[in-house]
Amino acid sequence: MAKNIGILTAGGDSPGLNAAIRAIGKSAIREHGWNVIGFRDGFRGLMQNRFVRLDSEVLSGILTLGGTILGTGREKIHKMDVGGQRMDVRDVMLEVFNDHQLDALVCLGGGGTQANALRLTERGMPVVTLPKTIDNDVWGTDRTLGFDTALNIATEAVDRLHSTAHSHHRIIVVEIMGHNAGWLTLGAGLSGGADVILIPEIPYSIELVAESIRNRRSSGSTFSIVAVAEGAIDHALAADLAVLKERASGSEAEQRSALKGEIKQIFSSRPTTVKIARQLEEMTGLESRVTILGHIQRGGTPSPVDRILATTLGTACTEVIDRDEFGVMIAARGDDYVTVPLRDVAGKRSIVPEDHRWITAARSLGVCMGDRL
Repeated sequence: MAKNIGILTAGGDSPGLNAAIRAIGKSAIREHGWNVIGFRDGFRGLMQNRFVRLDSEVLSGILTLGGTILGTGREKIHKMDVGGQRMDVRDVMLEVFNDHQLDALVCLGGGGTQANALRLTERGMPVVTLPKTIDNDVWGTDRTLGFDTALNIATEAVDRLHSTAHSHHRIIVVEIMGHNAGWLTLGAGLSGGADVILIPEIPYSIELVAESIRNRRSSGSTFSIVAVAEGAIDHALAADLAVLKERASGSEAEQRSALKGEIKQIFSSRPTTVKIARQLEEMTGLESRVTILGHIQRGGTPSPVDRILATTLGTACTEVIDRDEFGVMIAARGDDYVTVPLRDVAGKRSIVPEDHRWITAARSLGVCMGDRL
């Protein structure tokens, strides 16, 4: 009997989403003879029953397109804003799912999407997910859709900044995406030859960064490239956050909620990239300039690596659905895939270990990570 499956994309847009939609849809139709629909604009589209039929004609020609043909959105389905009120809309979503006589829902997204998918699974909906984010911070998978493309974009930017930094004897501070994980900044900094790399996992000292740049100047280097993750924090803020997090871990729910608010407020007060550049200019005497890459890292044609990853994980998705395995994320492991229970993924984040080979390689080359010279 033919299955009916639904697909949605949620969270931030990411290169490779359309390639994954295409892979899921085409393999479902060609290999299994299933019917496929896509819900528009993420979980809100599912709640509002806004959908499109995904047939061979719709899926044709989208392999190389950036973004997502379905649209996306950031929602928490257990407290979604509906008419100015926060509502749990999971029962409404389950009604829509049943009205379409769906056998499975496929959700493509990052950490928030994995958590939402688990919430739907707990209500009895058969869900399968794919990991997507340029930050590469979804727990349980080696790689996420969009990371390779964003890494190429950020690396090219660092490459291009070398010439102007060298010509004008400047410090160029380039901000790269990554609020909670430094994979993208570390990868772009390492492959682009940055002299300083600051990531959220390693609190930095601005004095040590300045000293490393002064040492470069003393040895004859008249410019420096500083790659900064948007979530990088200095030692002082890291110490304050550690105290609050320790208090929150042993507190009652109400107090824990209040402490989380304090943590968010402290984190939002971290030095901006512009301030970091200004401090370095004052401390080194070298002219500093700032480049903030922003959402350019999310856009454009997905790289061949991301297209292949999307295609292999997307076709694996129909294999998993065909054997009625639900409540799982399809994770990349080497050149193959594994299924990871959503309960093991939701609420966790893949961050850069301090002993990761990329970090040890950077230190061996004399790259300053902000914590030592």
